[in-house]
Amino acid sequence: MHAWPASEVPALPGQGRDLRIHDTATGGPVTLTPGPVARLYVCGITPYDATHMGHAATYNAFDLVQRVWLDTKRQVHYVQNVTDVDDPLLERARRDAIDWVGLAERETSLFREDMTALRMLPPRHYIGAVEAIPGIVPLVERLRDLGAAYELDGDVYFSVESDPHFGSVSRLDAAAMRLLSAERGGDPDRPGKKNPLDPMLWLAARDGEPSWDGASLGPGRPGWHIECVAIALDHLGMGFDVQGGGSDLAFPHHEMGASHAQVLTGEFPMARAYVHAGMVALDGEKMSKSKGNLVFVSRLRRDGVDPAAIRLALLAHHYRSDWEWTDQVLQDAVDRLGRWRAAVSRPDGPAADKLVEEIRDALAEDLDAPAALAAVDRWAALQEERGGTDTGAPGLVSRAVDALLGVAL
Repeated sequence: MHAWPASEVPALPGQGRDLRIHDTATGGPVTLTPGPVARLYVCGITPYDATHMGHAATYNAFDLVQRVWLDTKRQVHYVQNVTDVDDPLLERARRDAIDWVGLAERETSLFREDMTALRMLPPRHYIGAVEAIPGIVPLVERLRDLGAAYELDGDVYFSVESDPHFGSVSRLDAAAMRLLSAERGGDPDRPGKKNPLDPMLWLAARDGEPSWDGASLGPGRPGWHIECVAIALDHLGMGFDVQGGGSDLAFPHHEMGASHAQVLTGEFPMARAYVHAGMVALDGEKMSKSKGNLVFVSRLRRDGVDPAAIRLALLAHHYRSDWEWTDQVLQDAVDRLGRWRAAVSRPDGPAADKLVEEIRDALAEDLDAPAALAAVDRWAALQEERGGTDTGAPGLVSRAVDALLGVAL
C-alpha cells in the first residue's frame, strides 16, 4: 500500500532541541534521544469514514514529532498501518450494501488526499492489515507455542497473564480495564475465556465475512492488536522511540500490543515512549464515528476552507488537551492565517532569528504548538505596527513556519 507525497521541509539555520514529551507509561515527561534514525509508529485509520477532525488532530501531533526530529538533523523512520479489515468496516459495508474492499479503498484514498492537503509528512511504510496477514499468522502461532495463547471455539486468544508487564502502558486497574475493553472492541463477558481481558488474536472464519488461510490456525482473520505488532516489529523492531495515537488507544490497543510484542521477543519495553493525543468534541460530545458527530477535513476543503487554516485550528490546541471544534475555532484560524501571510508578504521586517528559536523551544517542550503560534503572532504584530529593516526576516519566518509547523504561507 502506498502513502501520500511528501511536501518539502525547508532547511533552517542552526539546529533544534531534543524532544521532551509526556509518556503515558510513566505519567510524566521523558526526553527522547534517538540515534541518527528516530523510529515512530502511529496507529492508522479504520477506513470506513475518513478523515474527521479527531483524526486530523492526532496525525498533526505526530507530524510535529517528525518535524522536531528532522530539525535535530535526524532521519525519521515512520510507520503507519491501515486497519482495512475489521468489524466496524464490515458493519458499515453491510449497512450501506456496498463491497467492504471498495469502501476501504475509497476512504483510504480520501485520507491520503486529506493528509496531502494538510501537509502531513507521510510514513516510510504504510501497511494495510490485509497485506500484513502473512506476517501475522506466524506470530499468533508462536504465541500459542509459547503457551501465551489458547483456543476458544476456534478463535485464538492472547493470555494477558503471560506478560508480567501487562498494565504498564495505561496504568489502569482491572475494573477500569474491563469497562474500557467492553467499550472499545473487546469481549470481556464471553464465557470460557481465561481472563475477561484476554484479547482476540485470530478470529475463526464466520459465514458471510472475509477470511484468509491461517495455516495451523485455520481460516480466519487477525485481531486488532496483533496487526500493529506484526507491522511494527517487521519494520521498526523492539524498543522504537514512540508509539503514538489518540488517547482512546492507550487501552486496550497499545496495552495489548505491547504485551504481545514483549512476550514474542522477551524484551521490554516495546516502545520507549507512549504518546497520546487528546480527543476533539463537537456539541459537547467526543467526535466519533459511532455518534455521527463528525466534521470532515474533505468537506471543509470542498467548502473552500484553506487547508493551512485547518492546520492552524489544530495547532491552536495543545496536542494532549481535549477540546471542542466550533465555527469560532475555524474563524480564528482563518484570521490568524491572513495576518501571518500579510506579515511575510512585505519586503522586510523585524529580525526573526529569535523567533525561530522560540518556535523550536516551544515544540521541544511537549509539542507546545499554542506557544509557538503565540510567538509568531507577536512577530506579526510587530511587523504590522512598525515593520523592520531585516530583508531576510519575512522569508525566514515563512520557512520556519513551514518547516516546524507544517503551515505554508
